[in-house]
Amino acid sequence: MRPRTRRTTSAALPLLLLALVTLPVLATIEIAKPEEVGLSTDRLARIHDAIQRHIDDGNITGAVTAVTRRGRLAHLEAHGLMDLEAGTAMTEDALFKIMSMTKPIVGVAVLMLMEEGKIRLADPVSRFIPELGDLQVAVETARGPGRGDGPPSFYTVPANRPITVQDLLTHTSGLASGPISNREAGRVASKQPTDTLADLIPKLGDAPLEFQPGDRWAYSPSRGFDVLLRIVEVVSGQPADQFLRERIFEPLGMQNTFFWTPDAKRARVVTVYQRTPQGLTRSRNQVGATSDTYFSGGGGLMSTVEDYLQFGQMLLDGGALNGHRLLSPKTVELMSSTFVKEIGFGRVSPGLSFGLSVQIVDDPVAAGQRVGTGSFGWDGAYGTHFWVDPTEEMVGVVMIQTPVFQVSRDVEGALMQAIVE
Repeated sequence: MRPRTRRTTSAALPLLLLALVTLPVLATIEIAKPEEVGLSTDRLARIHDAIQRHIDDGNITGAVTAVTRRGRLAHLEAHGLMDLEAGTAMTEDALFKIMSMTKPIVGVAVLMLMEEGKIRLADPVSRFIPELGDLQVAVETARGPGRGDGPPSFYTVPANRPITVQDLLTHTSGLASGPISNREAGRVASKQPTDTLADLIPKLGDAPLEFQPGDRWAYSPSRGFDVLLRIVEVVSGQPADQFLRERIFEPLGMQNTFFWTPDAKRARVVTVYQRTPQGLTRSRNQVGATSDTYFSGGGGLMSTVEDYLQFGQMLLDGGALNGHRLLSPKTVELMSSTFVKEIGFGRVSPGLSFGLSVQIVDDPVAAGQRVGTGSFGWDGAYGTHFWVDPTEEMVGVVMIQTPVFQVSRDVEGALMQAIVE
């Protein structure tokens, strides 16, 4: 990793010089004064203002935010606290459980193997995991008197066709994608402390799908991308953590992205909080989906804003960064193309669609998001968010550890108003 200068934001130059001496640097993304890339320094300061309002309102304890434009770093800032009780200040190299922001990384891994001719989008999943062939689909039956609040009863019918790699990448498989399939997947494939993907994933063949493959979009929170990461293991012959480290993290200079936090870095892990009527409360689950044995493709990674910014920049730059090409520009274009229109959680969200592991903003006005048309990215369950904006040549990353998704919308708005050319 080549040494280089750090950020230029609204901070004073002496503070910047101090940061150059004491803090780590990104691998290759050069620093720019905001005005050099068409942004206003004064207006970028409103990102901090937006975050501080959420801190003052008791929504979050702190955040780290970063922005590149035209391939150069224009903003990187830590806000607030990483632990409320201890009063520990947030740092720019803080470690976050990125949860479902793991999925686009797994998506890139699958697409890399697709480019090598080892995986096809149309491949049935059973080609790699035979136990996931001949699946059944749940059909909910009417609930009897007094059972309206209980778990749904159902019978099963055969799936019309096998689920495919594309189905999993686009959340159209029906695998662990709703109340019946999630409950049954948990029943037949209950995770034990020593389980690996190889142990658990084949058991999912005994759980019914929520709907016929390809019938609709319904989010699979973890199991769908766990299956994809198991496919990566089968095809590559490597454990998932090793494949991701050697093929993605090391080439991109992502030195702080992993499934389990090394002991030497635990002091940098941000505490997870949840909002309650009594205010922010430390979450009982401080592990999330991280594990040193079960590498969850749906949500198992830890990372920093700086690391994930480099992943996003690679996508914006057409699949290459740091002198390493992971994907061709045409494959990144495919990844960020609309495969499923008007997705949504519980209701259709106009202006949003889904590609291969990423959400796409087809119409920012209809979607109610202040980003450029064609922007793509995804969120994590604890409030992390990234987006790649090809129209404005920008990448943005927001990381918090409380599920308050309005924070990301407010940062997007603050960034857009900082564009002056």
